[in-house]
Amino acid sequence: MRRRDFLPLIGGAAALPLAGRAQQRAMAVIGVLHGVSAAQWKDRMVGFHRGLGEAGFAEGQTISIEYRWAEGQFERLPTMAADLVGRNVAVICAGASDIAIRAAIEATSTIPIVFTTASDPVRAGFVHTLHRPGRNVTGATFMGVELVAKRLELLNELLPSATRIALLVNPNNPGLMQDNIRLSKDAVRQLGIEMVLVEAGSENAIERAVRAAVEQHANALIIGNDAYLSSRSEQVALFALHHSLPTISESREGVAAGLFMSYGPNQAETFRHAGIYVARILKGEKPADLPVIQPTTYELFFNLKTAKALGLTIPPTLLARADEVIE
Repeated sequence: MRRRDFLPLIGGAAALPLAGRAQQRAMAVIGVLHGVSAAQWKDRMVGFHRGLGEAGFAEGQTISIEYRWAEGQFERLPTMAADLVGRNVAVICAGASDIAIRAAIEATSTIPIVFTTASDPVRAGFVHTLHRPGRNVTGATFMGVELVAKRLELLNELLPSATRIALLVNPNNPGLMQDNIRLSKDAVRQLGIEMVLVEAGSENAIERAVRAAVEQHANALIIGNDAYLSSRSEQVALFALHHSLPTISESREGVAAGLFMSYGPNQAETFRHAGIYVARILKGEKPADLPVIQPTTYELFFNLKTAKALGLTIPPTLLARADEVIE
Protein backbone atom coordinates (compact mmCIF):
# COMPACT_ATOMS: atom_id res chain seq x y z
CA MET A 1 0.00 0.00 0.00
CA ARG A 2 1.35 3.43 -0.89
CA ARG A 3 1.90 5.93 1.91
CA ARG A 4 -0.59 8.44 0.50
CA ASP A 5 -3.28 5.70 0.51
CA PHE A 6 -2.43 4.69 4.05
CA LEU A 7 -2.69 8.15 5.63
CA PRO A 8 -6.44 8.68 5.01
CA LEU A 9 -7.12 5.32 6.59
CA ILE A 10 -5.25 6.36 9.70
CA GLY A 11 -7.15 9.61 9.77
CA GLY A 12 -10.50 7.84 9.42
CA ALA A 13 -9.69 5.37 12.16
CA ALA A 14 -8.60 8.14 14.48
CA ALA A 15 -11.71 10.13 13.73
CA LEU A 16 -14.10 7.39 14.86
CA PRO A 17 -13.44 7.72 18.60
CA LEU A 18 -13.63 11.49 18.28
CA ALA A 19 -16.98 11.20 16.52
CA GLY A 20 -18.17 8.83 19.21
CA ARG A 21 -17.13 11.28 21.91
CA ALA A 22 -18.81 14.13 20.08
CA GLN A 23 -22.02 12.10 19.78
CA GLN A 24 -21.86 11.29 23.49
CA ARG A 25 -21.46 14.98 24.31
CA ALA A 26 -24.51 15.77 22.20
CA MET A 27 -26.60 13.08 23.91
CA ALA A 28 -29.86 14.51 25.31
CA VAL A 29 -30.01 14.60 29.12
CA ILE A 30 -33.25 13.91 31.00
CA GLY A 31 -33.76 15.02 34.59
CA VAL A 32 -35.75 12.74 36.92
CA LEU A 33 -36.99 14.33 40.15
CA HIS A 34 -38.83 12.32 42.82
CA GLY A 35 -39.44 12.68 46.53
CA VAL A 36 -38.93 8.99 47.34
CA SER A 37 -35.94 6.65 46.93
CA ALA A 38 -34.88 4.79 43.80
CA ALA A 39 -35.49 1.42 45.47
CA GLN A 40 -39.07 2.36 46.39
CA TRP A 41 -39.88 3.42 42.83
CA LYS A 42 -38.09 0.60 41.04
CA ASP A 43 -41.18 -1.00 39.42
CA ARG A 44 -42.54 2.33 38.28
CA MET A 45 -39.22 3.32 36.72
CA VAL A 46 -39.19 0.04 34.80
CA GLY A 47 -42.39 1.29 33.19
CA PHE A 48 -40.78 4.68 32.50
CA HIS A 49 -37.82 3.08 30.72
CA ARG A 50 -40.17 0.83 28.77
CA GLY A 51 -41.95 3.89 27.42
CA LEU A 52 -38.66 5.50 26.42
CA GLY A 53 -37.57 2.25 24.77
CA GLU A 54 -40.76 1.97 22.73
CA ALA A 55 -39.90 5.34 21.22
CA GLY A 56 -36.31 4.32 20.48
CA PHE A 57 -34.48 5.82 23.46
CA ALA A 58 -32.18 3.86 25.78
CA GLU A 59 -30.27 5.19 28.77
CA GLY A 60 -26.53 5.26 28.12
CA GLN A 61 -26.99 4.75 24.39
CA THR A 62 -29.17 7.52 23.02
CA ILE A 63 -29.95 9.50 26.18
CA SER A 64 -28.40 10.25 29.56
CA ILE A 65 -30.50 10.54 32.75
CA GLU A 66 -29.71 12.65 35.81
CA TYR A 67 -31.59 11.20 38.80
CA ARG A 68 -32.52 13.19 41.88
CA TRP A 69 -34.15 11.18 44.71
CA ALA A 70 -35.12 13.15 47.83
CA GLU A 71 -35.74 9.93 49.83
CA GLY A 72 -38.61 11.44 51.79
CA GLN A 73 -36.80 14.70 52.55
CA PHE A 74 -39.13 16.92 50.54
CA GLU A 75 -37.35 20.10 51.62
CA ARG A 76 -34.48 19.05 49.31
CA LEU A 77 -36.65 19.09 46.20
CA PRO A 78 -36.39 22.83 45.29
CA THR A 79 -32.58 22.65 45.39
CA MET A 80 -32.60 19.45 43.34
CA ALA A 81 -34.93 21.00 40.76
CA ALA A 82 -32.71 24.08 40.49
CA ASP A 83 -29.68 21.83 40.02
CA LEU A 84 -31.33 20.02 37.11
CA VAL A 85 -32.23 23.35 35.51
CA GLY A 86 -28.64 24.53 35.99
CA ARG A 87 -27.45 21.44 34.13
CA ASN A 88 -29.72 22.46 31.24
CA VAL A 89 -31.48 19.12 30.96
CA ALA A 90 -33.75 18.66 27.94
CA VAL A 91 -36.79 17.48 29.92
CA ILE A 92 -37.64 17.07 33.61
CA CYS A 93 -39.81 14.13 34.67
CA ALA A 94 -41.18 14.91 38.14
CA GLY A 95 -43.44 13.14 40.59
CA ALA A 96 -43.54 11.09 43.79
CA SER A 97 -45.32 13.92 45.55
CA ASP A 98 -46.78 17.07 44.09
CA ILE A 99 -44.06 18.96 45.94
CA ALA A 100 -41.55 17.67 43.38
CA ILE A 101 -43.76 18.81 40.51
CA ARG A 102 -44.22 22.27 42.01
CA ALA A 103 -40.47 22.53 42.64
CA ALA A 104 -39.81 21.80 38.95
CA ILE A 105 -42.48 24.27 37.79
CA GLU A 106 -41.07 27.00 40.04
CA ALA A 107 -37.53 26.28 38.86
CA THR A 108 -38.21 26.72 35.12
CA SER A 109 -40.79 28.10 32.72
CA THR A 110 -38.92 26.95 29.62
CA ILE A 111 -37.62 23.41 30.12
CA PRO A 112 -40.42 20.91 29.37
CA ILE A 113 -41.82 19.10 32.44
CA VAL A 114 -43.60 15.74 32.37
CA PHE A 115 -45.33 14.83 35.63
CA THR A 116 -46.88 11.75 37.20
CA THR A 117 -49.44 12.56 39.88
CA ALA A 118 -52.39 11.18 41.82
CA SER A 119 -53.89 14.67 42.00
CA ASP A 120 -56.27 16.35 39.64
CA PRO A 121 -53.61 18.36 37.76
CA VAL A 122 -56.08 21.14 36.94
CA ARG A 123 -57.14 21.64 40.58
CA ALA A 124 -53.47 21.43 41.57
CA GLY A 125 -52.65 24.23 39.12
CA PHE A 126 -50.18 22.23 37.06
CA VAL A 127 -52.08 22.65 33.76
CA HIS A 128 -54.85 24.84 32.38
CA THR A 129 -56.99 21.93 31.16
CA LEU A 130 -56.48 18.21 30.70
CA HIS A 131 -56.83 18.44 26.92
CA ARG A 132 -54.80 21.62 26.40
CA PRO A 133 -52.26 21.80 29.23
CA GLY A 134 -50.61 25.03 28.12
CA ARG A 135 -47.20 26.32 29.25
CA ASN A 136 -44.29 23.89 29.46
CA VAL A 137 -46.04 21.20 31.52
CA THR A 138 -47.95 18.00 30.77
CA GLY A 139 -47.93 14.42 32.04
CA ALA A 140 -49.94 11.47 33.26
CA THR A 141 -52.30 11.23 36.20
CA PHE A 142 -53.45 8.27 38.25
CA MET A 143 -56.50 10.42 39.17
CA GLY A 144 -56.11 8.48 42.39
CA VAL A 145 -58.14 10.75 44.63
CA GLU A 146 -61.17 10.19 42.41
CA LEU A 147 -60.97 6.51 43.38
CA VAL A 148 -61.21 7.14 47.13
CA ALA A 149 -64.98 6.68 47.00
CA LYS A 150 -64.63 3.36 45.17
CA ARG A 151 -62.14 2.07 47.75
CA LEU A 152 -64.52 2.98 50.53
CA GLU A 153 -67.33 1.14 48.74
CA LEU A 154 -65.15 -1.98 48.51
CA LEU A 155 -64.33 -1.79 52.21
CA ASN A 156 -68.00 -1.38 52.99
CA GLU A 157 -68.75 -4.48 50.90
CA LEU A 158 -66.12 -6.45 52.79
CA LEU A 159 -66.99 -5.03 56.21
CA PRO A 160 -70.73 -4.29 56.11
CA SER A 161 -70.88 -3.83 59.90
CA ALA A 162 -68.14 -1.15 59.88
CA THR A 163 -69.31 2.18 61.24
CA ARG A 164 -66.02 4.09 61.36
CA ILE A 165 -63.09 4.17 58.94
CA ALA A 166 -59.78 5.99 59.42
CA LEU A 167 -58.12 7.93 56.60
CA LEU A 168 -54.32 8.16 56.71
CA VAL A 169 -52.93 11.30 55.05
CA ASN A 170 -49.57 13.04 54.75
CA PRO A 171 -49.59 16.62 56.16
CA ASN A 172 -46.38 17.36 54.23
CA ASN A 173 -48.32 17.10 50.96
CA PRO A 174 -51.13 19.55 51.79
CA GLY A 175 -52.79 19.87 48.39
CA LEU A 176 -53.23 16.15 47.89
CA MET A 177 -54.13 15.72 51.57
CA GLN A 178 -57.04 18.12 51.20
CA ASP A 179 -58.22 16.33 48.04
CA ASN A 180 -58.18 13.02 49.92
CA ILE A 181 -60.12 14.47 52.84
CA ARG A 182 -62.70 16.23 50.69
CA LEU A 183 -63.50 13.20 48.54
CA SER A 184 -63.47 10.80 51.47
CA LYS A 185 -65.93 12.95 53.40
CA ASP A 186 -68.32 12.93 50.45
CA ALA A 187 -68.03 9.15 50.12
CA VAL A 188 -68.53 8.26 53.79
CA ARG A 189 -71.52 10.59 53.97
CA GLN A 190 -73.20 8.66 51.17
CA LEU A 191 -72.39 5.33 52.83
CA GLY A 192 -73.53 6.46 56.27
CA ILE A 193 -70.07 5.76 57.77
CA GLU A 194 -68.11 7.97 60.12
CA MET A 195 -64.55 8.97 59.18
CA VAL A 196 -61.64 9.80 61.46
CA LEU A 197 -58.46 11.46 60.25
CA VAL A 198 -54.94 10.34 61.15
CA GLU A 199 -51.71 11.88 59.86
CA ALA A 200 -48.20 10.63 59.16
CA GLY A 201 -45.54 12.60 57.36
CA SER A 202 -42.51 10.80 58.72
CA GLU A 203 -41.39 7.29 59.59
CA ASN A 204 -41.83 7.82 63.32
CA ALA A 205 -45.37 9.14 62.85
CA ILE A 206 -46.72 6.04 61.10
CA GLU A 207 -47.02 3.87 64.21
CA ARG A 208 -48.64 6.75 66.11
CA ALA A 209 -51.14 7.25 63.30
CA VAL A 210 -52.14 3.58 63.22
CA ARG A 211 -52.45 3.52 67.00
CA ALA A 212 -54.60 6.68 66.87
CA ALA A 213 -56.93 4.97 64.37
CA VAL A 214 -57.32 2.02 66.74
CA GLU A 215 -57.87 4.25 69.76
CA GLN A 216 -60.66 6.03 67.87
CA HIS A 217 -62.28 2.62 67.22
CA ALA A 218 -61.81 2.63 63.44
CA ASN A 219 -62.86 -0.62 61.78
CA ALA A 220 -60.44 -0.20 58.86
CA LEU A 221 -57.70 2.09 57.53
CA ILE A 222 -57.67 3.61 54.06
CA ILE A 223 -54.26 4.91 53.00
CA GLY A 224 -54.71 8.20 51.19
CA ASN A 225 -53.07 8.68 47.81
CA ASP A 226 -49.58 9.93 48.52
CA ALA A 227 -46.15 8.97 47.23
CA TYR A 228 -44.52 8.99 50.66
CA LEU A 229 -47.23 6.86 52.28
CA SER A 230 -47.10 4.49 49.32
CA SER A 231 -43.36 4.12 49.79
CA ARG A 232 -43.96 3.18 53.46
CA SER A 233 -46.55 0.48 52.73
CA GLU A 234 -44.58 -2.27 54.47
CA GLN A 235 -44.35 -0.25 57.67
CA VAL A 236 -48.06 0.66 57.59
CA ALA A 237 -48.97 -2.98 56.94
CA LEU A 238 -46.86 -4.19 59.85
CA PHE A 239 -48.42 -1.87 62.42
CA ALA A 240 -51.95 -2.27 61.05
CA LEU A 241 -51.71 -6.06 61.17
CA HIS A 242 -50.38 -5.87 64.73
CA HIS A 243 -53.58 -4.04 65.67
CA SER A 244 -55.81 -6.28 63.46
CA LEU A 245 -56.77 -3.32 61.29
CA PRO A 246 -57.75 -4.05 57.65
CA THR A 247 -56.12 -1.73 55.12
CA ILE A 248 -56.72 -0.59 51.54
CA SER A 249 -54.32 1.36 49.33
CA GLU A 250 -53.83 2.54 45.75
CA SER A 251 -51.45 0.01 44.22
CA ARG A 252 -50.41 -3.62 43.96
CA GLU A 253 -47.03 -2.82 45.52
CA GLY A 254 -48.78 -1.99 48.79
CA VAL A 255 -50.61 -5.33 48.81
CA ALA A 256 -47.39 -7.16 48.00
CA ALA A 257 -45.86 -5.38 51.01
CA GLY A 258 -48.59 -6.75 53.29
CA LEU A 259 -51.56 -4.41 53.03
CA PHE A 260 -54.90 -6.19 52.80
CA MET A 261 -56.16 -4.86 49.46
CA SER A 262 -55.79 -2.19 46.81
CA TYR A 263 -57.79 -0.66 43.99
CA GLY A 264 -56.38 1.67 41.37
CA PRO A 265 -54.69 2.05 37.99
CA ASN A 266 -51.54 0.21 36.99
CA GLN A 267 -48.89 2.70 38.08
CA ALA A 268 -46.07 1.20 36.03
CA GLU A 269 -48.29 1.70 32.98
CA THR A 270 -48.81 5.35 33.92
CA PHE A 271 -45.04 5.77 34.14
CA ARG A 272 -44.72 4.08 30.74
CA HIS A 273 -46.94 6.81 29.29
CA ALA A 274 -44.74 9.43 30.97
CA GLY A 275 -41.70 7.86 29.30
CA ILE A 276 -43.44 8.01 25.93
CA TYR A 277 -44.25 11.71 26.45
CA VAL A 278 -40.62 12.46 27.36
CA ALA A 279 -39.56 10.75 24.11
CA ARG A 280 -42.11 12.69 22.05
CA ILE A 281 -40.85 15.95 23.52
CA LEU A 282 -37.26 14.97 22.72
CA LYS A 283 -38.39 14.46 19.13
CA GLY A 284 -39.75 17.99 18.96
CA GLU A 285 -43.35 18.01 20.26
CA LYS A 286 -44.46 20.70 22.73
CA PRO A 287 -45.84 19.88 26.22
CA ALA A 288 -48.64 22.39 25.71
CA ASP A 289 -49.96 20.30 22.81
CA LEU A 290 -49.89 16.93 24.61
CA PRO A 291 -53.09 16.15 26.57
CA VAL A 292 -52.74 14.89 30.13
CA ILE A 293 -53.01 11.09 30.06
CA GLN A 294 -55.67 9.53 32.29
CA PRO A 295 -56.07 5.85 33.23
CA THR A 296 -58.83 3.86 31.58
CA THR A 297 -58.58 0.57 33.48
CA TYR A 298 -58.28 -0.23 37.19
CA GLU A 299 -56.97 -3.21 39.12
CA LEU A 300 -58.14 -4.95 42.30
CA PHE A 301 -55.68 -6.92 44.45
CA PHE A 302 -55.96 -8.88 47.69
CA ASN A 303 -53.34 -10.31 50.04
CA LEU A 304 -54.70 -13.70 51.13
CA LYS A 305 -52.11 -14.16 53.87
CA THR A 306 -53.08 -10.82 55.40
CA ALA A 307 -56.78 -11.67 55.09
CA LYS A 308 -56.23 -14.93 57.03
CA ALA A 309 -54.20 -13.12 59.70
CA LEU A 310 -57.06 -10.64 60.10
CA GLY A 311 -59.63 -13.44 60.20
CA LEU A 312 -61.40 -12.05 57.14
CA THR A 313 -63.14 -14.04 54.43
CA ILE A 314 -63.15 -12.38 51.01
CA PRO A 315 -66.57 -12.88 49.35
CA PRO A 316 -66.44 -15.03 46.19
CA THR A 317 -67.96 -12.15 44.21
CA LEU A 318 -64.98 -9.94 45.05
CA LEU A 319 -62.44 -12.71 44.49
CA ALA A 320 -63.90 -13.22 41.03
CA ARG A 321 -63.35 -9.52 40.26
CA ALA A 322 -59.76 -9.48 41.55
CA ASP A 323 -56.93 -9.12 39.06
CA GLU A 324 -54.68 -11.05 41.41
CA VAL A 325 -54.81 -12.66 44.84
CA ILE A 326 -51.35 -12.55 46.41
CA GLU A 327 -50.61 -15.46 48.74
